[in-house]
Amino acid sequence: MKKLSPDTEILGTPYFISDFWSWGFSDVLMNSLRGIFSEFLVGSALEVIQKPRNEWDTHDLVYKDKKIEVKSAAYIQSWHRGKYSKISFDIGAKRFYDYDKNSYSVDALRHADIYIFCLLKEKDFNQVNVLNTEHWSFYIVPTQTLNNLYPCQKSISLSTLEKISQPISYGQIKKSTDIIITEIN
Repeated sequence: MKKLSPDTEILGTPYFISDFWSWGFSDVLMNSLRGIFSEFLVGSALEVIQKPRNEWDTHDLVYKDKKIEVKSAAYIQSWHRGKYSKISFDIGAKRFYDYDKNSYSVDALRHADIYIFCLLKEKDFNQVNVLNTEHWSFYIVPTQTLNNLYPCQKSISLSTLEKISQPISYGQIKKSTDIIITEIN
């Protein structure tokens, strides 16, 4: 698979792939797209977005030979009216699909080396802007820490996460990830 250019024509139409992207994927606050966007944010901070995203891999990104899992949460959803969402991130072990064997693995594991949790922290519905990195906080945790402290846990709350990691800004992702990599090597 290769990355498409925004000016790639949709043959037989007067449109380009960027028109499709704009039409189908403008609501970046929607849970599923916000998750993919958070992967993009982390990937762009780590400068590893040269290849297209692989939907079905056991991890989201690879940086310096370390597999990274990106998780996203937000207080406000695109359908939000009233109460804030409870902040919780999925950390459950997963079985992976082996395409060569055409089957799932027997054991469920946390396949990444590092988890990066992305919180869209803005709580004002009229101000929230997914595209503004200042509205985000990021938490970086080695998978081994999760395995040691929460081996069977399927999710982690923000209050629990903040006991093992401090929030950082978008601009600190690369430096903080490099520090974590040095610590786990």
